[in-house]
Amino acid sequence: MPQYTPPLRDTRFVLDHVVGLSNYADLPGFAQATPDLVAAVLEGGGQIAAEILFPLNQIGDKQGCTRHEDGRVTTPDGFKTAYDQYVAGGWTTLECPEIYGGQGLPKVIATAFGEYVLSANQAFEMYPGLTGGAIAAILVKGSEAQKSTYLPSMVAGKWSGTMNLTEPHCGTDLGLIRTKAVPQPDGSYRITGTKIFISAGEHDLTENIIHLVLAKTPDAPDNVKGISLFIVPKFLVNPDGSLGARNEVSCGAIEHKMGINGSATCVMNYDGATGYLIGEENKGLAAMFIMMNSARLSVGLQGLGQAEIAYQNAVHYAKDRRQGRALTGPKDPMEKADPLIVHPDVRRMLMEAKALTEGLRALCLWGALQVDLVEKAANEEARVAADDIISLLTPVIKGYGTDKGFEVAVNCQQIWGGHGYIRENGMDQYVRDARIAQIYEGANGVQAMDLVGRKLAMNGGRAIRAFFALVDHEASAAKAEANGQAAITDLATRLEKANGELKAATMWLMQNAMGNPDNAGAGAMAYLHLMGIVAVGLMWLRMARAAAGLLAKGEGDRAYLEAKLITAQFFGERFMPDAGALRRKLEAGAGTMMAMPADSF
Repeated sequence: MPQYTPPLRDTRFVLDHVVGLSNYADLPGFAQATPDLVAAVLEGGGQIAAEILFPLNQIGDKQGCTRHEDGRVTTPDGFKTAYDQYVAGGWTTLECPEIYGGQGLPKVIATAFGEYVLSANQAFEMYPGLTGGAIAAILVKGSEAQKSTYLPSMVAGKWSGTMNLTEPHCGTDLGLIRTKAVPQPDGSYRITGTKIFISAGEHDLTENIIHLVLAKTPDAPDNVKGISLFIVPKFLVNPDGSLGARNEVSCGAIEHKMGINGSATCVMNYDGATGYLIGEENKGLAAMFIMMNSARLSVGLQGLGQAEIAYQNAVHYAKDRRQGRALTGPKDPMEKADPLIVHPDVRRMLMEAKALTEGLRALCLWGALQVDLVEKAANEEARVAADDIISLLTPVIKGYGTDKGFEVAVNCQQIWGGHGYIRENGMDQYVRDARIAQIYEGANGVQAMDLVGRKLAMNGGRAIRAFFALVDHEASAAKAEANGQAAITDLATRLEKANGELKAATMWLMQNAMGNPDNAGAGAMAYLHLMGIVAVGLMWLRMARAAAGLLAKGEGDRAYLEAKLITAQFFGERFMPDAGALRRKLEAGAGTMMAMPADSF
């Protein structure tokens, strides 16, 4: 049977030594995030994830959601009870503003908790997770009346939220949407159209569902500049906040999916439903991107979550399953075979998984800190710097994080051999659930093009220059303060070299993509993975320096800290050399990639 233990110690290590949580105690929300409170959140969150949500993971996968003849959707056995416990524990309120009933804690704390929920039961997490994105959009773009009407119940978990973008004929190219919004005399709109792939579009967990729907008004431009965003509740809300009539929105079908079966992925039909404009007319895409950017960071965390649980189960199996003998001679002579963990190729897959999960955890949490600082940093300069970094790294966290998360899940299934292919052992579910994260909220190829086509050039390249400088500064400081520790010096040197490859790749794009945009498209994925290596490498340098410092002072768990140093060195030796190969792939350009006639494929 699968198992899961929340990685509390590693989360705490990252919060203390990579995020540096205590350095921000004077900022709003951080002051109340005392060590005792953070420990309580992590321990309590880990408990609900492991003891309540994880046991439902395979049940949700096997049962899926059920659409009834009247259009109702019921979630798998146990989901409703678990959701009620989740709400009763206040877990929907962690990072939400206190004015609407939230706890006002930093996003970085909510992100740490979110990883545990995603590892334990990704399908379940999508119900409250999407609500968080809807709350973010309404907070920024909603009117005061909309905020007071919807946010308290959404924050409390009584109501959930969705985002409705995709239609049968269009996904990423939202300018093609056909859903119409016809203005009414009372200021509302009649929304008509069909949306597909709507996660949590209909379910039995909450009293109401608040849909955020992209649509076009009758006279709007027929492109992305004509998109508006509307609040369309499942049940209309009366002036006193009570629920009114059922709106003309219904679930037409549930998609039959490869994974995340416990999440109701719905075809949603809007048949003249009452909707309310959020923000300005024809400015809906900008409003929706508030939710999309939140979702992209959450999806990057999904990659980590599935990698972590797959890794834990692979480690358990590799220590327990006996097959063959170690190449250097029997390790357990009294047994007929040695455990799998003695074999170098099994070790390769486990070490890669460990290096990626721990590195991505640090990157996700550090990224969440930047989101906090955009809003809460003490001065405008710090807020701008944080916004530059997280805008640059959002496609990397989403794209690199989910590509590597899936890769880890596949390799950990491989360690199980044929038993990993058998459903009751659970490894197949981690592979299937991880796969969607590379696709939705903007497929990873789209993330790569966003990085290369938009993020590099924004503000005249200010963000990428700041990132280069940050990496160079920390690598240089690490070498200067290494005190003879060869492992730290070597890792810092390798990071400098990888950063040099990233700089060279950036320069090549600047020189070759303007004249032929296909060069940008052809090299975008290589560039995204190259930046992912450097970003995770920076996290490993920070973790290695922290571990070495604690060891030098005789503090902390020695075995844990020594494992950190070994894993950091492994990342430097096994991942950072790929930076040069990725740059050379990028510099090959688009010539051969685009040369072949379509009929020759």
